Parts: sequence; C-alpha cells; structure tokens
Amino acid sequence: MDIEELKVATERLKNFPRKKKFLVAIDSDGCVFDSMNPKQIVVFHPKIMEFHQLWSIESYIREVAEFVNLFSRTRGCNRFIALQHIYRFLTEIPEIKQVIMEQGITLPDTTTLDAYVKKYKDISLGNPTLEEYVQERRENSLSKLLTWSKAVNSTIAAKIKNIPPFDHVRETLVLASENADLIVVSQTPYEALDREWKEHNLNNYVRVIAGQEMGKKEEHIRMTARGKYKSDEMLMLGDAPGDRRAAEANGALFYPIIPGKETQSWKRLVEEALPRFFEKTFAGSYQKKLMAEFDQALPSKPPWQELNYDHRTSYRERQPLRKAMYERFDRQGRLLIMEEEE
Repeated sequence: MDIEELKVATERLKNFPRKKKFLVAIDSDGCVFDSMNPKQIVVFHPKIMEFHQLWSIESYIREVAEFVNLFSRTRGCNRFIALQHIYRFLTEIPEIKQVIMEQGITLPDTTTLDAYVKKYKDISLGNPTLEEYVQERRENSLSKLLTWSKAVNSTIAAKIKNIPPFDHVRETLVLASENADLIVVSQTPYEALDREWKEHNLNNYVRVIAGQEMGKKEEHIRMTARGKYKSDEMLMLGDAPGDRRAAEANGALFYPIIPGKETQSWKRLVEEALPRFFEKTFAGSYQKKLMAEFDQALPSKPPWQELNYDHRTSYRERQPLRKAMYERFDRQGRLLIMEEEE
C-alpha cells in the first residue's frame, strides 16, 4: 500500500469542501462491482479453511460463511466481525457440532479476535489497527489472524481482477456528478478500492475514496458532510444493511442496490430514483417501498433454523453460483461439489 497516498485521501476526506448542492455516498463491493461473490466464495472462505485446517467440514464452513457475508442482513459487515459470526454459528448448529466432535476438529479460539474487535470497533477494524494490536499483545493467534487477513488481500489482488461495474453504473455516475459531490465509502481496504475504481476509469467521477483504514462508513459520511448538507440532500447507495445504518446515522436517505437484482436497481436509480432525489421527492412513501423490497431480499433467520432443514439440499442450492465463481476466477481451486443422490 502507498502510505502517502492513503494519508492524502484521509486528509481529503477530513477537509472535504462542498462544491455541489447534493452529496451521494457510494459503497463499492457488491454495489458498483459484482465482486462480493468471487471475493467471498473464492478467497475469504477458502482462506479460513486453509489457515485453520477445516477442509473436512468445507460444506458447513461455506454454508455458514455465505449466509453471514452474502445472503443475510450481516452482508457487507467487516471481515473480523464476520469471523465472529461464522465461528459462533458453527458452535450453535447441532449437526456441525456432532461432526466436529466425531472428527476431532478444533475450531479457532476467538478470545483474542473478540478482544481486538471490542477495542477497535469504534475506531477502525483493519490491518493497520490489527498490526498495532499484535505489537501490543504479541500473541500467536493474533499474528495468525493478521497473516490470514493479509493473505486475503494479496490473493484478491492476484485472482479477482477486471470485474466490470454493473450495467447503468457509469451513466448514473455521470448524471449524479452533475448535481452532487460523489464519494466512495467502503469497508474494503483502500488499496483495493483505489485499484478497482481506476481500473475502470470511474475514479474521476468521485471526489474521494474512503476505505476501512479511514473508519466506518457512517464516519466517512459524517466527516464529509459535517453540517454542509441537509438531510434530504444526502443519499447513500448500498447493497447491505450496514450501508442503510450508515445513512440513517447521518440523517441521510438510502437507495438499495438489491442483491440479485443489481442491474435492475441501477436502471431504476438512473431513470427514476436519482431524478426524484434531486427533485426532493425521494423521501417518504417512495423510500419506504424500496426498503420493503430490500428487507425481503436479505433474511435474518439462517436456513439451519428452519423446519425440515437438510444440509445437503441447502448446500446444493448455491452450488451453481460457486461453480461459476471458480470457473471464472480459480479453475484449479479447491471446491466441494455435492452430486445428487440417486
């Protein structure tokens, strides 16, 4: 990472001058780029199994991790908080507990992870603060966590490349930038954000890119807005409940990019929602209708808590998506395929 470039971006965020009447804050992974699925399925989840020798329960790891990171209301949460959710679920599911006991598997102890998250969750959860904590505590489990996180970043940089933005993103940015100051707010590391936005020549539409090292999304918006814009002059675009909470924490409006309906969401944004925002007719019943659709797309209850849950059936439901991700990004990668039972 270019430390000086990160410092410049951070200062730009802290000293953000208003130039347009409106402010539009934009999430990146899973919102602008179709990168959530490959980053999670091809990199994050395999790295958990690789670092902790958990390949023998691959189907369970993948099902739980996919629910946490992609298909629930925790979608888009910070990677370290996601680990907490994943390990907690793995200890709560009776079927998994039985398999773990039978195979003599040891799940990671989350004591130091929990302590790190508790100390830094209101500051910034990312490699810089984790490195600081490693130096302070000097515990092997923390060093391993940092090594895992760095391996995730380097593997993403090596494997997850040239993902174009969703259809209608560029024309939306062109339209939005005519009347609004645009910023990127994300929990993705700054280095990856900067690379991906420049890779597709989208960086010129936004005035600042804020990554996980600069704080939480709500803090990014707060530092930028700072009383410069009225509530109905600020709009957050995102694909996860955390994006919605970041908007609400700053009194801003929220437009959801619905997971699984991203192209339709961007089309509706450029043709309908963005003009409404500029005309100040977005708030109220129109936004409530969007929120209802968003809530329906991301359940809070995991499949293993449903009646008649069958792990094999549940795992196979996402199998086409996994196969597609590995076919495109890592053809030699390790992936469990469950065939249909005769």
